[in-house]
Amino acid sequence: MVNIDAKGIYYADLNRNIRQTLLDGAKEIFLKNVNGQRYIGTGISGKQRITIDGTPGNDMAAYMDGLTLIVNGNAQDAIANTMNDGTIVIHGSAGDTTGYAMRGGEIYVRDNVGCRVGIHMKEYKDKVPAIVIGGKGGDFFGEYMAGGVLILLGLNLKDGEEIVGEYCGTGMHGGVMYIRGEVEHYKLGKEVKSVEMAQKDYEVLGKYVTKYCAYFGGDPDEILSTKFSKLIPFNKRPYGNLYAGV
Repeated sequence: MVNIDAKGIYYADLNRNIRQTLLDGAKEIFLKNVNGQRYIGTGISGKQRITIDGTPGNDMAAYMDGLTLIVNGNAQDAIANTMNDGTIVIHGSAGDTTGYAMRGGEIYVRDNVGCRVGIHMKEYKDKVPAIVIGGKGGDFFGEYMAGGVLILLGLNLKDGEEIVGEYCGTGMHGGVMYIRGEVEHYKLGKEVKSVEMAQKDYEVLGKYVTKYCAYFGGDPDEILSTKFSKLIPFNKRPYGNLYAGV
């Protein structure tokens, strides 16, 4: 393992150091004293592992293709922007637009996320991105979602806290959301509907919840014993009437 101290290092210099270290053959990097530096892991391909102590800045893992990033803390906005592949594990919370246009890989967030999480997620053939959140999500959860899997577990909510904000699934036209418990109808975008769970859904949930518990602890069976709401889009072209016909 190669240790890099990020204290006081400008984000561009830090990222050049990370990239060169990986090019030199390092299989694992430990970053300490990270304090808002942006673009960590962005545009990097490979199977290496980066562990981050601190709070990485915006666009961590943007366009990333294969790395494993472990964050011992919170993460800021737009992590995994258009990420192609890889795994991100956050031992804390993540900000707005987590998983923006994400097209592959997996994100596990122990606690909460901000607004517009999963916006424009997409999938193609065997590339099915997934985001698993242990706590709550903000407004516009799954906005314009075109594919992939969003799972919201709502663990350890305080009295009066709600698992998801308003406008959930607005513009959704692909993929699936699993939200633990009931979601009030008024919170749903007009493009989504709640449907009954099938056996395949429980298999998908079991796979990702088991991984979540492996990273953060907990009992998968206990989590899965609670009813989940399954949200899917009404159609694949909710705004088709706004475009000219061919």
